[in-house]
Amino acid sequence: MTGRLGAIGLVLGGALSVQFGSAVAALIFPRTGVSGAVTLRLALGAAVLLLVCRPRLRGYGRADWAAVAAFGLALGGMNSVFYHAIERIPLGPAVTLEVLGPLALSVFAARRWVAWCWAGLALAGVALLGQGGLERLDPVGAGLALGAGALWAAYIVCSARVGGRFPRADGLALALAVAAVITLPLGLLDAGARLWHPAVLGLGAGLALLASVLPYTLELLALRRLPTATFAVLMSLGPAIAALAGWLVLGQALHAREMLAIGLVIAASIGAVRAGAPGGPPPPEAGPSSVSAAGAAPPAPR
Repeated sequence: MTGRLGAIGLVLGGALSVQFGSAVAALIFPRTGVSGAVTLRLALGAAVLLLVCRPRLRGYGRADWAAVAAFGLALGGMNSVFYHAIERIPLGPAVTLEVLGPLALSVFAARRWVAWCWAGLALAGVALLGQGGLERLDPVGAGLALGAGALWAAYIVCSARVGGRFPRADGLALALAVAAVITLPLGLLDAGARLWHPAVLGLGAGLALLASVLPYTLELLALRRLPTATFAVLMSLGPAIAALAGWLVLGQALHAREMLAIGLVIAASIGAVRAGAPGGPPPPEAGPSSVSAAGAAPPAPR
């Protein structure tokens, strides 16, 4: 019991780190631009993971490297699009819209009518979220958040493929390096020489620590102790934690209608994960289910 509670604490700690890392990223946008912040986060995160993992480069075929390249494209695109979204709309609603990508993946994988009922609840939450007014929820920012959700679903699929071809976190480290290389030209174009300023590099190191190194480590440790379905349910709390981070760090207060909308999407995410387990909700001692692993099990990429 103590070990399970400790693992739950690790998951929640990783989620807090990811979402507060996104809030920190929004703070450095004025210094580096959005693309510059993405480059800092991916490049420094990749450097740390490559040093820690030291992945082996020999012995892999063309299909293996194609899988890594696709994973890196999904990872870089997702982070870039999401950061552009939170430049325009509050962090809580942005994560709420983004989580629809993994939610849709869980619903399609479950192939059960109850999963579609949960999807309907999520759509009701999104409709409620959109009633906050266009000046409150910029339509371009909302579209970018939905695009980031689609890329998150692609990230999950690619993560499963790479995980079967590379040991440990080697595939993730290599994909993160690909994402850093892809986003570097835009980062240099956006930030220029400011990208190498010591203060900016220090902020970027903090961003990489909060958004990559710490959450990946905590979540991988938690996955050794928790069933995947339980892990996925806990990860569904991301929109609420993002709303908290946006309020505390960025001063983004939410209206009651928006909080209700976020709650509906969280409930739908949890319901869809549990509906994906064969035979209904998994008991505490149940092993990981393939559907929940597809829906939300990989470490949160932001």
